[in-house]
Amino acid sequence: MTTHAIPEVGRARTVIECVKPEIDGGRFPVKRCIGEEVIVEADVFADGHDQLRCLLRHRPATAQVWTEVPMTSIGNDRWQASFHVGSPGRHQYTVISWVDRFLTWRHDLARRQDAADIASALRAGIALIEAAAGRAGDDAKLLRNWIDQLSAATVPAESQAMAQNESLAVLLAAHAERLFVTEYDRVLEVVVDVARARFSSWYELFPRSCRAGDATHGSFAGVIERLPDIAAMGFDVLYLPPIHPIGRSFRKGPNNSLAAGPDDPGSPWAIGAMEGGHCDIHPDLGSAEDFRRMVDEAHTNGLEVALDIAFQCSPDHPYVQQHPEWFLHRPDGSIQYAENPPKKYQDIYPLDFECKDWKALWNELKAVVDHWIGEGVRIFRVDNPHTKPFPFWEWLINSVKAEHPDIIFLAEAFTRPKIMHRLAKLGFTQSYTYFAWRNTKQELMDYFIELARHDSREYFRPNLWPNTPDILPEFLQYGGRPGFLLRVALAATLGASYGIYGPAYELMEHEASKPGSEEYLDSEKYQLRHWNLDRPDSLCDYIARLNRIRRENPALQSDWNLSFHAIDNPLMLCYSKTAGDDTLVMVANLDPHHVQAGWIDLPLAALGVPEGKPYQAHDLLSGAHFLWQGSRNFVSLDPQASPMHILRLRRRLRSEHDFDYFL
Repeated sequence: MTTHAIPEVGRARTVIECVKPEIDGGRFPVKRCIGEEVIVEADVFADGHDQLRCLLRHRPATAQVWTEVPMTSIGNDRWQASFHVGSPGRHQYTVISWVDRFLTWRHDLARRQDAADIASALRAGIALIEAAAGRAGDDAKLLRNWIDQLSAATVPAESQAMAQNESLAVLLAAHAERLFVTEYDRVLEVVVDVARARFSSWYELFPRSCRAGDATHGSFAGVIERLPDIAAMGFDVLYLPPIHPIGRSFRKGPNNSLAAGPDDPGSPWAIGAMEGGHCDIHPDLGSAEDFRRMVDEAHTNGLEVALDIAFQCSPDHPYVQQHPEWFLHRPDGSIQYAENPPKKYQDIYPLDFECKDWKALWNELKAVVDHWIGEGVRIFRVDNPHTKPFPFWEWLINSVKAEHPDIIFLAEAFTRPKIMHRLAKLGFTQSYTYFAWRNTKQELMDYFIELARHDSREYFRPNLWPNTPDILPEFLQYGGRPGFLLRVALAATLGASYGIYGPAYELMEHEASKPGSEEYLDSEKYQLRHWNLDRPDSLCDYIARLNRIRRENPALQSDWNLSFHAIDNPLMLCYSKTAGDDTLVMVANLDPHHVQAGWIDLPLAALGVPEGKPYQAHDLLSGAHFLWQGSRNFVSLDPQASPMHILRLRRRLRSEHDFDYFL
């Protein structure tokens, strides 16, 4: 007969289960931004009928002492408490519980009816309070005053009422006897980021197309000239594709052609040449000093610079000669270029993360990130992270953020969902999404309910892009100006973070390289472009209004507060966002070619609007005002004028001077 050892914790009677938020059993941290709340819930129960005490513990990961917050029962043995995070970096939390003798005594005393029974129980309670007084230090006198009052009580109901006094309960909670405590079997973590990780508006441009004066090749000086206009459009992140020297071997020509002319600039993602590699700057763009000046000027204009990190090399990269062991070789000894059959990328050599010298490779790539942090970059958009090993990214991001917790990493991973989610779990601050390909009402609702409501929101922060240099969606190819207005308005209101690739977006670039392709004709990836920024049909003013609305309305600065509402037209979408007193309702016409109309049905109580009273819907895009009453109201949208309403709901009130106004 096998005899099992008796556990040392055998007298701990409480059970802690189903703690949330918790990602993969605590393997990965959840995410928050400075000032946000972490609401923690847990199933906590014990055998029998005794009363429990549960505490949420939290602390910065570097601290030794826990801060404890009492948890409150919310029914069905579920307990809840919360804490706010106040600084970037890692924080920890966990749950403890025990059977509380005082709470059990107080609970039972209130239900006793026999006078002798009450008197006996009262003596037991006084003993508990006396024991607490012995632990209480400065509070001992207060507790002994309670003992005197309870001992002097002659009427059973009087002593029962005294036992329920909250002041006594607070004292006993502060000096509780923690016998046989159950500790949750793991310490969970939350990564706290700067506010820009939650709410940001990105603008992407190619510096080599930003020409200053009569120059034929753009430069950082040309970017500086554009900064006031980008800031005026309301963006706060300026994202630059790779700025490094570009290889000449197998350089791609216009429209990704294999034959490049002597003046063709090549793809910025074919990184590395005789002028240097990932820590160097293309000489036509300027010097390191010019780059730093551009970063400083961006900050002056309220913009943070995001830099592309693409860990791949051209055949001319210094690594190829210095570290040939970092690349995959064919049987004939030549280095294998990148392929995604039938596509071939002869101008790019992928790094071999399975090579024998992999640790040196990891350290070198981290040194690249460290270099650009030293040059003033705080945000990195990472190219194709799903083609590099997961352990590498977890190590690199955690190592960087341990030294610089304010750094933001955006994962450009248009790949399978589970891979995108793994990258987000292991550390990427934000993630590209499938928004570019979600067009119908049902597609948008299904996808954004997932982003806003699913447990994955604890770690997956979406960043919505209606276009990128690689993606010209079919909707934009054929939707005309209304299509561009609609998609940027959806991105700016469905998500707290979004971005556009410009000036292609505001100038409504819509021609594809060939039918059925999402590649731009005359793509800026392979040639210099001269953009006419003064075109009268530019969407700059419209985008500026969107971004101003985003800045002025806290409701649009979060992803989790999104709710969809009924509208009886399958080509129209209605949704709302609320933050405190700021309530916005968005109504969109998803058909870029025809007027669409429908009846919306709003949950007025949930939106803070009194039933039975009129209220105002103020369109922040057009300035129009609508006086509504009740939950059902009619909306018609002409996409040629504006495919969307952004409506701020305002309650109608009557002043003491007998005129109406709105809040």
